[in-house]
Amino acid sequence: MIIVYCSVMRDGKPLDSLEGVRIQENAPLPENAVWIDLLYPEKHEEGLVEQWFGIDIPTREEMADIEPSEILYFEDNARYMTARVLCHTEADGQHLTDVSFILVNGKLVTVRYEAPTSFSMFISRAAKPGGCPPLAEGVLDGLMEAIIDRAAEILAVSGKEIDSLSHSVFQAGNKSAGSKQRSGEIRYRRVLGMLGRKADVVSNVRESMASIERLLLFLSVNLQRPQKASGFQAEWRTAVRDVQSIEEHATFLSNKIQFLLDATLGLVNIEQNDIIKLFSVVSVVFMPPTLIASIYGMNFSFMPELQWVLGYPMALLLMVAAAVFPYVFFRWKRWL
Repeated sequence: MIIVYCSVMRDGKPLDSLEGVRIQENAPLPENAVWIDLLYPEKHEEGLVEQWFGIDIPTREEMADIEPSEILYFEDNARYMTARVLCHTEADGQHLTDVSFILVNGKLVTVRYEAPTSFSMFISRAAKPGGCPPLAEGVLDGLMEAIIDRAAEILAVSGKEIDSLSHSVFQAGNKSAGSKQRSGEIRYRRVLGMLGRKADVVSNVRESMASIERLLLFLSVNLQRPQKASGFQAEWRTAVRDVQSIEEHATFLSNKIQFLLDATLGLVNIEQNDIIKLFSVVSVVFMPPTLIASIYGMNFSFMPELQWVLGYPMALLLMVAAAVFPYVFFRWKRWL
Protein backbone atom coordinates (compact mmCIF):
# COMPACT_ATOMS: atom_id res chain seq x y z
CA MET A 1 0.00 0.00 0.00
CA ILE A 2 1.30 3.45 -0.97
CA ILE A 3 0.08 6.46 0.97
CA VAL A 4 1.34 9.84 -0.21
CA TYR A 5 1.15 12.70 2.26
CA CYS A 6 0.89 16.07 0.58
CA SER A 7 1.15 19.58 1.97
CA VAL A 8 -2.22 21.19 2.54
CA MET A 9 -2.63 24.27 0.34
CA ARG A 10 -4.71 27.35 1.10
CA ASP A 11 -4.84 30.34 -1.21
CA GLY A 12 -1.97 28.81 -3.14
CA LYS A 13 0.29 28.67 -0.09
CA PRO A 14 1.33 25.49 1.75
CA LEU A 15 0.23 25.14 5.37
CA ASP A 16 2.14 23.37 8.10
CA SER A 17 0.00 20.24 7.88
CA LEU A 18 -0.24 17.09 5.76
CA GLU A 19 -3.05 15.03 4.30
CA GLY A 20 -2.74 11.45 3.09
CA VAL A 21 -3.82 10.15 -0.29
CA ARG A 22 -3.78 6.48 -1.20
CA ILE A 23 -2.13 6.00 -4.59
CA GLN A 24 -3.62 3.55 -7.03
CA GLU A 25 -1.59 1.46 -9.47
CA ASN A 26 0.43 3.41 -12.08
CA ALA A 27 -0.84 6.76 -10.75
CA PRO A 28 1.49 9.78 -11.04
CA LEU A 29 3.15 11.35 -8.01
CA PRO A 30 1.28 14.45 -6.81
CA GLU A 31 3.25 17.66 -7.25
CA ASN A 32 2.87 18.75 -3.62
CA ALA A 33 3.88 15.34 -2.23
CA VAL A 34 6.21 15.47 0.78
CA TRP A 35 6.14 11.97 2.28
CA ILE A 36 5.63 8.66 0.49
CA ASP A 37 4.80 5.90 2.96
CA LEU A 38 5.16 2.30 1.77
CA LEU A 39 3.18 0.15 4.21
CA TYR A 40 3.34 -3.62 3.58
CA PRO A 41 4.56 -2.85 0.05
CA GLU A 42 4.14 -5.26 -2.82
CA LYS A 43 6.55 -5.69 -5.71
CA HIS A 44 4.64 -3.50 -8.16
CA GLU A 45 4.31 -0.75 -5.53
CA GLU A 46 8.04 -0.78 -4.88
CA GLY A 47 8.62 -0.64 -8.64
CA LEU A 48 6.36 2.39 -8.95
CA VAL A 49 8.26 4.33 -6.27
CA GLU A 50 11.59 3.28 -7.81
CA GLN A 51 10.32 4.60 -11.14
CA TRP A 52 9.36 7.94 -9.56
CA PHE A 53 12.74 8.60 -7.96
CA GLY A 54 15.22 6.33 -9.73
CA ILE A 55 16.23 4.54 -6.51
CA ASP A 56 16.34 0.98 -5.25
CA ILE A 57 13.93 0.21 -2.41
CA PRO A 58 15.72 -1.98 0.17
CA THR A 59 14.29 -5.44 0.70
CA ARG A 60 13.07 -6.67 4.05
CA GLU A 61 16.19 -8.82 4.41
CA GLU A 62 18.45 -5.84 3.71
CA MET A 63 16.56 -3.76 6.27
CA ALA A 64 17.22 -6.43 8.93
CA ASP A 65 21.00 -6.16 8.50
CA ILE A 66 22.95 -5.05 11.58
CA GLU A 67 26.04 -3.61 9.89
CA PRO A 68 25.90 0.21 9.97
CA SER A 69 27.36 0.47 6.48
CA GLU A 70 24.48 -1.64 5.14
CA ILE A 71 21.66 0.36 6.74
CA LEU A 72 23.11 3.89 6.75
CA TYR A 73 24.53 4.93 3.39
CA PHE A 74 24.41 7.48 0.56
CA GLU A 75 23.64 6.23 -2.95
CA ASP A 76 22.29 7.76 -6.18
CA ASN A 77 21.77 11.16 -4.54
CA ALA A 78 19.63 9.56 -1.85
CA ARG A 79 20.28 8.93 1.83
CA TYR A 80 19.19 5.50 3.06
CA MET A 81 18.64 5.09 6.79
CA THR A 82 17.14 2.12 8.63
CA ALA A 83 16.18 2.08 12.31
CA ARG A 84 14.49 -0.34 14.66
CA VAL A 85 11.16 0.93 16.03
CA LEU A 86 9.03 -0.42 18.88
CA CYS A 87 5.85 -2.13 17.71
CA HIS A 88 2.82 -3.69 19.46
CA THR A 89 3.88 -2.42 22.87
CA GLU A 90 0.41 -2.88 24.38
CA ALA A 91 0.29 -6.61 23.64
CA ASP A 92 2.33 -9.55 24.81
CA GLY A 93 3.93 -9.75 21.35
CA GLN A 94 5.94 -6.56 21.83
CA HIS A 95 8.87 -6.51 19.42
CA LEU A 96 11.02 -4.35 17.16
CA THR A 97 10.36 -3.71 13.51
CA ASP A 98 12.76 -2.36 10.89
CA VAL A 99 11.78 0.87 9.16
CA SER A 100 13.74 2.45 6.29
CA PHE A 101 13.83 6.21 5.72
CA ILE A 102 14.98 7.50 2.33
CA LEU A 103 15.60 11.19 1.64
CA VAL A 104 15.64 11.81 -2.11
CA ASN A 105 14.89 14.88 -4.26
CA GLY A 106 13.34 16.78 -1.37
CA LYS A 107 10.95 13.91 -0.54
CA LEU A 108 10.86 11.36 2.25
CA VAL A 109 10.15 7.71 1.48
CA THR A 110 9.49 5.28 4.33
CA VAL A 111 9.35 1.50 3.98
CA ARG A 112 7.75 -0.50 6.78
CA TYR A 113 6.13 -3.90 7.24
CA GLU A 114 4.46 -3.12 10.57
CA ALA A 115 2.31 -0.31 11.92
CA PRO A 116 4.10 1.16 14.98
CA THR A 117 2.04 3.36 17.27
CA SER A 118 4.57 6.17 16.88
CA PHE A 119 3.69 6.52 13.18
CA SER A 120 -0.02 6.78 13.99
CA MET A 121 0.78 9.42 16.61
CA PHE A 122 2.74 11.49 14.10
CA ILE A 123 0.12 11.14 11.34
CA SER A 124 -2.60 12.40 13.69
CA ARG A 125 -0.42 15.33 14.73
CA ALA A 126 0.67 16.19 11.18
CA ALA A 127 -2.94 16.40 9.97
CA LYS A 128 -3.62 19.31 12.34
CA PRO A 129 -2.77 22.92 11.42
CA GLY A 130 0.83 23.65 12.37
CA GLY A 131 1.50 19.96 12.97
CA CYS A 132 4.32 19.52 10.47
CA PRO A 133 6.25 21.75 8.05
CA PRO A 134 5.83 20.72 4.37
CA LEU A 135 9.44 19.57 4.07
CA ALA A 136 10.92 16.09 3.89
CA GLU A 137 13.33 16.95 6.70
CA GLY A 138 10.42 18.28 8.76
CA VAL A 139 8.51 15.02 8.34
CA LEU A 140 11.59 13.02 9.28
CA ASP A 141 12.15 15.23 12.32
CA GLY A 142 8.52 14.74 13.36
CA LEU A 143 8.75 10.98 12.96
CA MET A 144 11.94 10.85 15.03
CA GLU A 145 10.29 12.96 17.73
CA ALA A 146 7.24 10.66 17.79
CA ILE A 147 9.41 7.53 18.00
CA ILE A 148 11.46 9.02 20.85
CA ASP A 149 8.34 10.22 22.70
CA ARG A 150 6.76 6.79 22.37
CA ALA A 151 9.88 5.10 23.72
CA ALA A 152 9.95 7.52 26.66
CA GLU A 153 6.29 6.76 27.45
CA ILE A 154 6.91 3.01 27.35
CA LEU A 155 9.94 3.37 29.58
CA ALA A 156 8.01 5.52 32.08
CA VAL A 157 5.18 2.97 32.31
CA SER A 158 7.67 0.12 32.66
CA GLY A 159 9.46 2.04 35.42
CA LYS A 160 6.24 2.39 37.42
CA GLU A 161 5.43 -1.31 37.00
CA ILE A 162 8.96 -2.25 38.08
CA ASP A 163 8.59 -0.05 41.19
CA SER A 164 5.31 -1.83 41.99
CA LEU A 165 7.01 -5.20 41.57
CA SER A 166 9.85 -4.09 43.83
CA HIS A 167 7.40 -3.04 46.55
CA SER A 168 5.48 -6.32 46.36
CA VAL A 169 8.63 -8.47 46.36
CA PHE A 170 10.21 -6.91 49.43
CA GLN A 171 6.95 -6.46 51.32
CA ALA A 172 6.14 -10.12 50.80
CA GLY A 173 9.69 -11.13 51.68
CA ASN A 174 9.63 -9.26 54.98
CA LYS A 175 6.19 -10.55 55.89
CA SER A 176 7.07 -14.17 55.24
CA ALA A 177 10.29 -13.87 57.23
CA GLY A 178 8.58 -12.42 60.30
CA SER A 179 5.47 -14.55 60.53
CA LYS A 180 4.40 -18.15 60.55
CA GLN A 181 2.57 -17.83 57.26
CA ARG A 182 5.34 -19.12 55.04
CA SER A 183 2.95 -20.50 52.46
CA GLY A 184 3.92 -17.57 50.22
CA GLU A 185 2.63 -14.02 50.27
CA ILE A 186 3.59 -13.64 46.63
CA ARG A 187 3.70 -15.92 43.65
CA TYR A 188 7.37 -15.79 42.77
CA ARG A 189 6.83 -17.53 39.48
CA ARG A 190 4.50 -14.72 38.37
CA VAL A 191 7.00 -12.11 39.55
CA LEU A 192 9.83 -13.76 37.65
CA GLY A 193 7.68 -13.88 34.52
CA MET A 194 6.79 -10.20 34.81
CA LEU A 195 10.42 -9.26 35.42
CA GLY A 196 11.40 -11.19 32.31
CA ARG A 197 8.79 -9.37 30.20
CA LYS A 198 9.87 -5.98 31.55
CA ALA A 199 13.49 -6.85 30.82
CA ASP A 200 12.51 -7.55 27.19
CA VAL A 201 10.67 -4.22 26.93
CA VAL A 202 13.59 -2.24 28.38
CA SER A 203 16.06 -4.10 26.19
CA ASN A 204 14.00 -3.33 23.08
CA VAL A 205 13.81 0.34 24.04
CA ARG A 206 17.59 0.48 24.38
CA GLU A 207 18.11 -1.24 21.04
CA SER A 208 15.62 1.05 19.31
CA MET A 209 17.18 4.18 20.78
CA ALA A 210 20.68 3.02 19.81
CA SER A 211 19.56 2.65 16.18
CA ILE A 212 17.81 6.04 16.26
CA GLU A 213 20.95 7.67 17.66
CA ARG A 214 23.06 6.20 14.85
CA LEU A 215 20.52 7.44 12.31
CA LEU A 216 20.47 10.98 13.70
CA LEU A 217 24.26 11.19 13.83
CA PHE A 218 24.51 9.90 10.25
CA LEU A 219 21.87 12.37 9.14
CA SER A 220 23.60 15.32 10.80
CA VAL A 221 26.95 14.48 9.27
CA ASN A 222 25.64 13.85 5.75
CA LEU A 223 23.28 16.80 5.39
CA GLN A 224 24.08 19.17 2.55
CA ARG A 225 25.03 22.72 3.52
CA PRO A 226 21.74 24.44 2.49
CA GLN A 227 19.82 21.90 4.56
CA LYS A 228 22.11 22.41 7.53
CA ALA A 229 21.11 26.04 7.58
CA SER A 230 17.39 25.17 7.63
CA GLY A 231 17.37 24.67 11.41
CA PHE A 232 16.90 20.90 11.54
CA GLN A 233 20.54 20.38 12.54
CA ALA A 234 19.83 21.88 15.98
CA GLU A 235 16.61 19.86 16.26
CA TRP A 236 18.47 16.63 15.61
CA ARG A 237 21.20 17.47 18.11
CA THR A 238 18.47 17.96 20.71
CA ALA A 239 16.92 14.65 19.67
CA VAL A 240 20.29 12.91 20.12
CA ARG A 241 20.52 14.26 23.69
CA ASP A 242 16.97 13.01 24.38
CA VAL A 243 17.88 9.59 23.01
CA GLN A 244 20.99 9.42 25.18
CA SER A 245 18.99 10.31 28.30
CA ILE A 246 16.46 7.57 27.48
CA GLU A 247 19.31 5.09 27.01
CA GLU A 248 20.73 6.04 30.42
CA HIS A 249 17.33 5.56 32.06
CA ALA A 250 16.92 2.22 30.29
CA THR A 251 20.31 1.14 31.66
CA PHE A 252 19.18 2.14 35.16
CA LEU A 253 15.98 0.11 34.80
CA SER A 254 17.94 -2.87 33.47
CA ASN A 255 20.15 -2.78 36.55
CA LYS A 256 17.08 -2.51 38.78
CA ILE A 257 15.46 -5.49 37.06
CA GLN A 258 18.62 -7.52 37.57
CA PHE A 259 18.67 -6.54 41.24
CA LEU A 260 15.00 -7.53 41.67
CA LEU A 261 15.67 -10.81 39.88
CA ASP A 262 18.54 -11.61 42.25
CA ALA A 263 16.45 -10.52 45.25
CA THR A 264 13.50 -12.66 44.20
CA LEU A 265 15.69 -15.71 43.71
CA GLY A 266 17.29 -14.98 47.09
CA LEU A 267 13.89 -14.89 48.79
CA VAL A 268 12.95 -18.15 47.08
CA ASN A 269 16.16 -19.71 48.42
CA ILE A 270 15.37 -18.40 51.91
CA GLU A 271 11.93 -19.99 51.84
CA GLN A 272 13.39 -23.23 50.55
CA ASN A 273 15.98 -23.17 53.33
CA ASP A 274 13.20 -22.61 55.87
CA ILE A 275 11.38 -25.64 54.53
CA ILE A 276 14.54 -27.76 54.63
CA LYS A 277 15.23 -26.54 58.17
CA LEU A 278 11.72 -27.52 59.22
CA PHE A 279 12.18 -31.01 57.85
CA SER A 280 15.54 -31.26 59.58
CA VAL A 281 14.03 -30.21 62.93
CA VAL A 282 11.15 -32.66 62.54
CA SER A 283 13.57 -35.48 61.80
CA VAL A 284 15.66 -34.56 64.88
CA VAL A 285 12.53 -34.43 67.06
CA PHE A 286 11.49 -37.92 66.03
CA MET A 287 14.94 -39.49 66.21
CA PRO A 288 14.98 -40.12 70.04
CA PRO A 289 11.49 -41.73 70.10
CA THR A 290 12.52 -43.85 67.14
CA LEU A 291 15.66 -44.91 69.01
CA ILE A 292 13.64 -45.92 72.10
CA ALA A 293 11.11 -47.81 69.99
CA SER A 294 13.95 -49.57 68.17
CA ILE A 295 15.59 -50.63 71.44
CA TYR A 296 12.42 -52.19 72.81
CA GLY A 297 11.65 -53.73 69.46
CA MET A 298 14.73 -55.97 69.60
CA ASN A 299 14.15 -59.71 69.96
CA PHE A 300 16.53 -60.59 72.77
CA SER A 301 15.45 -63.37 75.11
CA PHE A 302 16.29 -61.49 78.31
CA MET A 303 14.89 -57.94 78.53
CA PRO A 304 13.76 -57.12 82.12
CA GLU A 305 11.34 -54.35 81.04
CA LEU A 306 9.29 -56.78 78.96
CA GLN A 307 8.02 -58.48 82.13
CA TRP A 308 7.43 -55.23 83.97
CA VAL A 309 3.82 -54.15 84.35
CA LEU A 310 4.67 -50.44 83.94
CA GLY A 311 7.14 -51.05 81.10
CA TYR A 312 4.76 -50.11 78.29
CA PRO A 313 3.56 -46.81 79.84
CA MET A 314 7.18 -45.99 80.75
CA ALA A 315 8.29 -46.51 77.14
CA LEU A 316 5.50 -44.27 75.86
CA LEU A 317 6.30 -41.51 78.34
CA LEU A 318 9.99 -41.79 77.53
CA MET A 319 9.30 -41.41 73.81
CA VAL A 320 7.02 -38.39 74.37
CA ALA A 321 9.62 -36.75 76.62
CA ALA A 322 12.36 -37.49 74.09
CA ALA A 323 10.26 -35.77 71.40
CA VAL A 324 9.15 -32.77 73.49
CA PHE A 325 12.62 -31.89 74.81
CA PRO A 326 14.22 -31.20 71.37
CA TYR A 327 11.13 -29.24 70.31
CA VAL A 328 11.27 -27.03 73.41
CA PHE A 329 15.02 -26.59 72.96
CA PHE A 330 14.63 -25.49 69.32
CA ARG A 331 11.87 -23.04 70.28
CA TRP A 332 14.10 -21.62 73.01
CA LYS A 333 16.87 -21.14 70.47
CA ARG A 334 14.33 -19.57 68.07
CA TRP A 335 15.16 -22.05 65.34
CA LEU A 336 11.44 -22.54 64.79
